[in-house]
Amino acid sequence: MSEKLKVGILGGTGMVGQRFISLLEDHPWFEVTTIAASPRSAGKTYEEAVGDRWKMDTPMPEAVKKIVVMNVNEVEAVSSKVDFVFSAVDMTKDEIRKIEEDYAKAETPVVSNNSAHRWTEDVPMVVPELNPEHMKVIDFQKKRLGTKRGFIAVKPNCSIQSYAPVLTAWKEYEPYEVVATTYQAISGAGKTFKDWPEMIENVIPYIGGEEEKSEMEPLRIWGKIEDGVIKPASSPVITCQCIRVPVLNGHTAAVFVKFRKKATKEELIKKLVEFKGLPQELDLPSAPKQFIQYLEEDNRPQVKLDVNFERGMGISVGRLREDKVYDWKFVGLSHNTVRGAAGGAVLCAELLKAQGYIDKK
Repeated sequence: MSEKLKVGILGGTGMVGQRFISLLEDHPWFEVTTIAASPRSAGKTYEEAVGDRWKMDTPMPEAVKKIVVMNVNEVEAVSSKVDFVFSAVDMTKDEIRKIEEDYAKAETPVVSNNSAHRWTEDVPMVVPELNPEHMKVIDFQKKRLGTKRGFIAVKPNCSIQSYAPVLTAWKEYEPYEVVATTYQAISGAGKTFKDWPEMIENVIPYIGGEEEKSEMEPLRIWGKIEDGVIKPASSPVITCQCIRVPVLNGHTAAVFVKFRKKATKEELIKKLVEFKGLPQELDLPSAPKQFIQYLEEDNRPQVKLDVNFERGMGISVGRLREDKVYDWKFVGLSHNTVRGAAGGAVLCAELLKAQGYIDKK
């Protein structure tokens, strides 16, 4: 056990914090030793602080129940107990930017689920299968922060996971125009149906800030490091609508694509099912063996049947067919709180460890 890296969870009492704790139970490399949250939770055991607000399907791990929650604002105290932290704090963007940078300056690497630093030019925003090379920008970030081992790395928005990997798998055919509509689960807002009864039998055609993220974040993932910062790609142009639907977990996307180069359906499907990245090559603990699956049935992917593919870390695609206006259209599905949130961040941390950016203090 002592060989495992000691992990802190910032914002550990919220839904994403709970997902981190669930996913890290029995992790081969990482052990949750510290949980930090708001001052109102500090001093209580984790079990007391969460109370009846545990939102995971699986029980709260025994190993964390008696951990005494620390005040997330006591940066030095929390940092002294851990090798690195996952951030799922619920604050304003300015507060998140500051506190994550404070932890980095305290020589504690931060792997964040939050959006606050996604457009900080020297902070890598990574889907490990798509752009692992962006982690190299950390060296420039450390120079700016004046740190030896402290830095911030983030994962992108949950809504893009169901189509950005697909477009990446098809990049040799040069997609240049994309229309995507995402049908997003309520857990993306940190809610359950108990918390949000007005979502039962309802659809809300607006999620604040989500369309801008869905259109722009893939371009940053496909960008290049130039002069110590990440310069976003300019293509493909993406336009998006994001709709909240009465589903607990799982974001579905209906996507239309125009390509510069022609491809057959068989070629496109082959690219999907054969697509692998560095996590698969390195056999990282959380990496799905099959990153993208293609389902032939007309009525797939379905949330109930497919959201937990590869323990929620895989992407499911179906209904690929030619289109009268665009070249091709398809439907994608990803688990928004596993691949799209905590699981994606855990995979980023595994990659950072494998690359030598995270180690024992």
